[in-house]
Amino acid sequence: MHPNALLEHATELLHRVLQLKNPADGVVSDFFREHRELGMRERHALAETTYSVLRRRLLYRHLAQSGKGEIERRLAILGWQGNDGFLRAALSETERHWLEQVGAVDRAALPERLRHNLPEWLVELLQPALGAEFWPLVASLDTSAPLDLRVNTFKAKREAVQAEFAAAGIEALPTPWSPTGLRIDGKPALHKLEVFLHGDVEVQDEGSQLLALLTGARRGEMVVDFCAGAGGKTLALGAEMRNTGRLYAFDTSGHRLAALKPRLARSGLSNVHPVQIAHERDDRIKRLAGKIDRVLVDAPCSGLGTLRRNPDLKWRQSPESIAEMRVKQAAILAGAARLVKPGGRLVYATCSLLALEDEDVAAEFSAAHADFEPLPAAEALARAHVTNADALVSGNHLRLWPHRHGTDGFFAALWTRR
Repeated sequence: MHPNALLEHATELLHRVLQLKNPADGVVSDFFREHRELGMRERHALAETTYSVLRRRLLYRHLAQSGKGEIERRLAILGWQGNDGFLRAALSETERHWLEQVGAVDRAALPERLRHNLPEWLVELLQPALGAEFWPLVASLDTSAPLDLRVNTFKAKREAVQAEFAAAGIEALPTPWSPTGLRIDGKPALHKLEVFLHGDVEVQDEGSQLLALLTGARRGEMVVDFCAGAGGKTLALGAEMRNTGRLYAFDTSGHRLAALKPRLARSGLSNVHPVQIAHERDDRIKRLAGKIDRVLVDAPCSGLGTLRRNPDLKWRQSPESIAEMRVKQAAILAGAARLVKPGGRLVYATCSLLALEDEDVAAEFSAAHADFEPLPAAEALARAHVTNADALVSGNHLRLWPHRHGTDGFFAALWTRR
């Protein structure tokens, strides 16, 4: 493809994404379906350029004010993640001169908002909580996340899977915390590898793996993944249960549960029962009240812990959406708690960085439910063979940060029912 044609594609894609009406990953996928002529390298350059602009939106908009022409084109030039020579071949002499000028700007001397590239409402919540760690967090959110995989321990061992990747010329290193994880730099075509097609691995951030381990599911138990989505943690729980007992995957979206089916087929698990529910008070839930050994509530949330992967979320969320989400989270947690039998375990988790969605929701639940006793997350993680578990917790809670732990941002609280 001619360099200028690819840059025009980047400009059009940014025009769509920056409307911020829909999730960026969905907009990018739709764009690629419209342009099937694009090759793998071209798609990679377009997608990564889009995410680069979303990560540094405030900075790039500031720098782009000095240029001429369509602003999305200037943003694409600033955020370009393809071959530099290819980009320069697409630029006019005026654009090359402008790019040299903005490249000479001392970015360290710019105002803070142009360096952290976060909305002010989010800064006001994170900076007091993190103190000196705020800027290390900012730096981590300005990078893309690595590719984490979970080894399906029902079918394979981590060392054997690692060797299979090595035979394919791919370096897969053990994750630092999860005993079932592997981490790969880059984005190899996993869907073409036998190790993936056979269900020996699943794509799953190390933080998500730790949530499943925290649940402590055992052989023969009745377990519920209350907000299962596409079932990544469901499959992890099923492997921990060694394909025994009964594992329910609840979700309000039939579309999300449908995405679980091919993954479930690859996994070799037969103890998983996907169930679409209308809401947390659904009759199908009531019939299981007081009967479940373990309930994992990976609640709907702002997703701000995944900004390395989904940088558009910082622009699409707001204080109002967080307040609405918190009401929903409390209702879902209370509904899920009814399932837990005496002696059973309840886990509340989010991929958020905000105490409003995390510690505050957990504290309110504890205050309103005297029959649930908080449990220390460090002990539960240690029992699941997670090394150095104390480094992953804050008080009784699991608290993961991208800049500290190399995972997405996650929170989890757990209780046992008296």
